[in-house]
Amino acid sequence: MRGSLWCPVDRWVTLVGVRDQDQPPVDAVLPGRIGLLVRIPVQPGRRAGALDVLNRYVDDLDQEPGTEAFLVAIDPDDLDVVWLYEWFRDEAALEEHRNAPLFARLMAELPDLVAENPGIMRLDPVRLRMSSVVAAQSL
Repeated sequence: MRGSLWCPVDRWVTLVGVRDQDQPPVDAVLPGRIGLLVRIPVQPGRRAGALDVLNRYVDDLDQEPGTEAFLVAIDPDDLDVVWLYEWFRDEAALEEHRNAPLFARLMAELPDLVAENPGIMRLDPVRLRMSSVVAAQSL
C-alpha cells in the first residue's frame, strides 16, 4: 500500500510498497567511525527556517564524502530545538568536514536562527541496522 507522510519542511515523502519489505535490511558494522549528537536550540518560532537550512545542507552532502550519515530530527516536546546525528568515516573525515566549504556555508546561514550555542556530544556508532523500506524511501 502506498501513502504519503507530511514533513515539517513542506516536502512529501512517498512510502514504498509492501513488496519492498522483502528486501534485506541494511546491516553494517562501523569500526572507527566518529559520531556527533548535536542539540541546536533555535530562536522561538524559527525551527522551520533552521530545518530549511539544514535540509539544503543535507541535499549537498555528496560534497563531503567522509560524512557517511546525517540525521535531522525534531524534538516533539520542544518546538525550539533541532537535533542532529552525524557520523564520519574517521578523524580525518571529521576534520575535512569542519574545513569544507559546505560546512562554512551552513555556519554562515544558521547563526541568525540559533538561540544559544549548540550542545555537542560525541557518540561513535558501532552498528547500523535499517529496514529496507526506510532505505528505499526517497524525497
